[in-house]
Amino acid sequence: MKIISDIHIPYLVESIRREWPDAHIFPMEPEQIDTLAVRDADVLVIRTRTQVNEQLLAGSHVQLVCTATIGFDHIDTAYCDAHGIRWMSCPGCNAQAVCDYIEEVLEEYGQLSTLNSQLSIGVVGVGHVGSLVAKMAERRGLKVLLNDPPKRIGENLDFIGKNCDIITFHVPLDKSTYHMCDEAFLSKCKPGALIINAARGGVVDEQALLRSGHPFVLDTWENEPQINIEVLNKALLASMHIAGYSEQGKRNATHMCLNAIAEHFGLKPIQLSTVNYRPSTLGDSASGWLSRISAQLKKQPENFELLRKNYPLR
Repeated sequence: MKIISDIHIPYLVESIRREWPDAHIFPMEPEQIDTLAVRDADVLVIRTRTQVNEQLLAGSHVQLVCTATIGFDHIDTAYCDAHGIRWMSCPGCNAQAVCDYIEEVLEEYGQLSTLNSQLSIGVVGVGHVGSLVAKMAERRGLKVLLNDPPKRIGENLDFIGKNCDIITFHVPLDKSTYHMCDEAFLSKCKPGALIINAARGGVVDEQALLRSGHPFVLDTWENEPQINIEVLNKALLASMHIAGYSEQGKRNATHMCLNAIAEHFGLKPIQLSTVNYRPSTLGDSASGWLSRISAQLKKQPENFELLRKNYPLR
């Protein structure tokens, strides 16, 4: 079995080489994962930077595509399904990390020190992440309004806009959610409402956001990693798509990918306890860490991808 993997997926290579010595794994930078690299591969383990589509997979031996991420909009699932290529993502793997990120946004925005019964937050998308964010916000004293039409949960989006002081998006990116936060929606929002996007770039129309005058915090961006400098400079807080980057989240995603490979090929499952945990000693849980990241990104926007790759996991 030949596995091509993104080199930035922690614990993957050492776990496979230790537990499945007959497997051959080749870690690569995402930009190296091309048609030639995957031609004789059986498995791809990737992240969001690898576009998995006909251009990449046509003529290859790939049977299984694992993305160590919650989202899978970078995978052409219709092509995979039509050609008998199994694919999987890791829903919920880093949900707690994203929730912690949103709580840090609220801390640094100064909302938590002035909470009262009138202050409300709208959580758009009530899946693994959004449900945790809602519970966290309730625990911290905010009034929580929910919006998730597919789940038939909560209020409609316009009601969220008109009644919330903070609106945070936690939806996948698809045709129904592309630019759901657009000029029409923003025009109906409460004046001064804080907009947060830690979901996917494209959920928020960044140009409309600029014109709206609303304060905003962005972790995900349109056209990553070539982000809009004007949008970056106007953001209250900005980060390089790292809301879900925690040691625990990465470990969970790796374990889910390993389980999928084991199940598909009938291999011995790898227990979570054997995926060696390396706790961070970089102190990124200290107060104000998001402001420090934001300042660094605004100073070095051309290094978006480099800063992301080298982010010290929380």
